[in-house]
Amino acid sequence: MMHIREKSLILVDGSSYLYRAYHAYPRLTTHSGFPTGAMYGTLNMLRNLLIKYPHSHVAAVFDAQGKTFRDELFPAYKSHRPSMPLELQIQIEPLHQIIESLGVPLLVIPKVEADDVIGTLALAAEKLGQTVLISTDDKDMAQLVTKKIHIINSIDDGIIGPKEVVEKYGIPPSLIIDFLALVGDVSDNIPGVLGVGKKSAQALLQSMGGIRDIYDNLYKVASLPLRGAKNILTKLEKNKDMAFLSYKLATIKTDVQLMLTSHQLTYKEPLLSNLRILLTQYEFNQWLLHLENKKWWRWHNQVQSTLSKKMIKHVSEKATMENSTIKPTTCLEIYDEVTLTSFIKELQSRKYFALYIETDSLNVFSAYVIGLSFAIKHGEAFYVPVFHDHTVSSTRLNAFDVLEIFKPVLENMTIAKIGYNLKFYHGVLKKYNIDLQGIYFDILLESYVLDSIGRCHDMYRLAKKWLHDDVVTLTQFVKKKKDPFNIKCAEMNNDNNHYYAAIQADITLQLHTTMWKELEKHQGLKYIFEEIDIPLIPVLSRIEKNGVLIDKNFLYQYSKEISLRIEALESQAYRLAGESFNLFSPKQIQMILFTKHGIKPIKKTPTGDLSTSEEVLSQLSPAYPLAQVILDHRCLSKIQSSYTHKLLQMMHQDSQRIHTSYNQTITVTGRLSSSNPNLQNIPVRNNEGRRIRQAFIAPQGHSIITADYSQIELRIMAHLSQDSGLLLAFSKEQDIHCTTAAEVFGVDLPAVTKEQRQRGKVINFGLIYGMSAFGLARQLNIQVEEAKRYMDRYFERYPGVLQYMRNTRQQAAEQGYVSTLSGRRLYLPDINARNGVRRQAAERTAINAPMQGTAADIIKSTMISIDRWLSQQKTPSFRMIMQVHDELVFEVQSHAINAASTQICALMESGMQLDAPLRIDIGIGENWDQAH
Repeated sequence: MMHIREKSLILVDGSSYLYRAYHAYPRLTTHSGFPTGAMYGTLNMLRNLLIKYPHSHVAAVFDAQGKTFRDELFPAYKSHRPSMPLELQIQIEPLHQIIESLGVPLLVIPKVEADDVIGTLALAAEKLGQTVLISTDDKDMAQLVTKKIHIINSIDDGIIGPKEVVEKYGIPPSLIIDFLALVGDVSDNIPGVLGVGKKSAQALLQSMGGIRDIYDNLYKVASLPLRGAKNILTKLEKNKDMAFLSYKLATIKTDVQLMLTSHQLTYKEPLLSNLRILLTQYEFNQWLLHLENKKWWRWHNQVQSTLSKKMIKHVSEKATMENSTIKPTTCLEIYDEVTLTSFIKELQSRKYFALYIETDSLNVFSAYVIGLSFAIKHGEAFYVPVFHDHTVSSTRLNAFDVLEIFKPVLENMTIAKIGYNLKFYHGVLKKYNIDLQGIYFDILLESYVLDSIGRCHDMYRLAKKWLHDDVVTLTQFVKKKKDPFNIKCAEMNNDNNHYYAAIQADITLQLHTTMWKELEKHQGLKYIFEEIDIPLIPVLSRIEKNGVLIDKNFLYQYSKEISLRIEALESQAYRLAGESFNLFSPKQIQMILFTKHGIKPIKKTPTGDLSTSEEVLSQLSPAYPLAQVILDHRCLSKIQSSYTHKLLQMMHQDSQRIHTSYNQTITVTGRLSSSNPNLQNIPVRNNEGRRIRQAFIAPQGHSIITADYSQIELRIMAHLSQDSGLLLAFSKEQDIHCTTAAEVFGVDLPAVTKEQRQRGKVINFGLIYGMSAFGLARQLNIQVEEAKRYMDRYFERYPGVLQYMRNTRQQAAEQGYVSTLSGRRLYLPDINARNGVRRQAAERTAINAPMQGTAADIIKSTMISIDRWLSQQKTPSFRMIMQVHDELVFEVQSHAINAASTQICALMESGMQLDAPLRIDIGIGENWDQAH
């Protein structure tokens, strides 16, 4: 075995760790849904490395965001790689924070890759006589290997020195760059010499030396004892420039300017307070245990699976701060049938209890229940194991019977359930034929209703905000305590998941107790919570379960069509530009448009670069065809990545349907949003979006019905403003956009042109969003003075609207919030800001939020009414499958189309009594697009 000296320099290729970890833990998230798999896997690999080499200097090196010098050499470098997934992007910054808090030096150098930083440090350390270990799975790093620089293969921990490189690649480290220049590198899109494979490259290098030697003696290639030697010679001649370009791309830069030396890469004292906060926030519970040992990073690989009772008590007490209102939690694990029976009886006698369900995934359709925990009073929680690691629990309970035993309690609607994200629980339990009833209190929604703009609705932040707990309240470990049922506390195992689950139930109960007192002070908010947001939970769960059928073949063929169109657009762009360039690169687009072609720039980005945004390209496109080609390319690329590819990937294998997740607590106005996939953002006004909607189909013997509220926000504006002109137009069922155009442009209603109607529509919607004359001018592509005349004329015709806007601004400034007709509040922290831009933005929000929020309340109430009506039918003829903005989508049996349409219209139009009556537009078709 290769001997490694102590105090070696270990350079960690953090970016290779990151991607490996991301793919190894694709489903790991916090309970609030924040992805943590890449963070968790990277930290574990780093810790294992530090344990194995405890006396070494170390640094973790990551790629910086943005382009590098290689992108300038070859615009197509790595261009085939898909953009980094958002769920990975958002893990990078917190991972860096944790690594730095661990005391591990972290390097992120812009305009070069992590490989280049590692190469520079490695060679500098070698010159100083240090042994260097590079932990990576990147084959390019083999070029750095010497007698003192070795690679630790991060996959199998094997040490790779010069001998191992020769055994693996058939050539020494000094020829690795030449090897890559010939064969290329698919992962980095390094082209190499087209047609030269690994065996041919090895033979060439072994016989002739490096790539310069090969090209200096190119005539000798044909005479080599190599199969197809003449053909290889032709390929080398034809691709000489590409070979030397590939050599440059594959060469690791070893002269990066750094502000430190390898000797400075030493451990620092860990920032324990920062670590506790970060590890708690991202729910790395096992890591929190490591912190209890001051030399935690040198612990043995196999952490003990149990802790002594003394340690349990110690951790529990340490986790509770003096200023915390949270009581230390006593965990009581139920592990036998006698105790379970007694506990069930106790739950049945209660009016309420807090529930936490531990699952192995946050995907409701793939999650399995691991355990149940309950809290019926503060400071005490009960845990019942169900399944662990997809096998029956080792307790004496029959795991397959546990959920069936709890079914009567969970389905008892007279016992109030308190939880966090009960919609998820409802969906998961449905898989076990349990219909969760008694959904009365969801602390996620309590927090949202109290302050939708706060965006602090995860458990960690809620505990900190409402219970004044500053540290690790959610990862307290608990102590044994006698209880009325003589329930024993099992020893810790499975990373203390039992205890964590129990604490979640206890914290849930304590948070509800605290927040409910605040909610009861505001009857409007209490009404929103009890009559709209809570009853909507099972409705959304059922819609998610229904899903929408997808025409897989149509989507696949359309995706192939888009690929061909994208290729054609790229060719067209290269022809118009006079050269090839990366259409995804703003820098290169800037160079082509503004430097090479001399087009006058329109605006700059916040960082001072020349903007190539959609708005800019749209303004340039009438005069410059290349701008339109780039726009079309972006549109198709987004359609393909966001929908055609993604929808095919997300189709459930069993149902062949898309099952989106509806979020009640994301938007600040109360509107629903959807994710995985996002169905709210599919374009409706262009052909590409309509083609996507054609893939959403009805099953055989059914049709799709769409029911869309007609101009709902304008009707709400008419009601709020009590403007007689608007109310009269709606009472006569006039086209409100034509009416506005007639008033503003001073023409008779029948004489309004299509263009004038469109302008009337822009004015109507622009003004209810608080648009200024400048904004309206930009929307209509007219002068600001003309836009101001339109606005003045509008307010002359509809003075009630102007008065509503003035009153709303004043009311918002005085009370700090605005309300919907149902009582939902939107707080406006910037409404009295000294900064004029922030204050004006808050004023625009104040004008629109009551309308948008009321529209959201109406459609939510309607969904509840429709769901309630459907539940009363013995054999319902239709079901809700989607909600998108002001539209509901249904799957209807073909024989019941007329009856279903009538019932849907009646229930939706009675969603709220307005002085400008609600109206519904109904569409019917074989697919979603056809129904519009």
